[in-house]
Amino acid sequence: MNGRQLVAWNLRRLRVLRQLSQEKLAVDAGIDRAYLGSLEREQENPTVDLLDRIAAALSVSVAALFEVPDADSPKPQTLRRGRKAAS
Repeated sequence: MNGRQLVAWNLRRLRVLRQLSQEKLAVDAGIDRAYLGSLEREQENPTVDLLDRIAAALSVSVAALFEVPDADSPKPQTLRRGRKAAS
């Protein structure tokens, strides 16, 4: 995997693990939701400053965005679409 693929893989993995929507993470990191989606689809190259903001919003180190997954790791899933029902 190249750097862009690692960031995309780990960004989605960490976001889904924390049950954060792209919209929520984008707001927390101070970026546009569409841009965050582009990062997850490997269509953009983030700056180091942006990676710092995303990592802070996820409460991880920047290094966590570059962790190499095990060869047998399943592709990170997406969250269920739509808004959660009110309790």
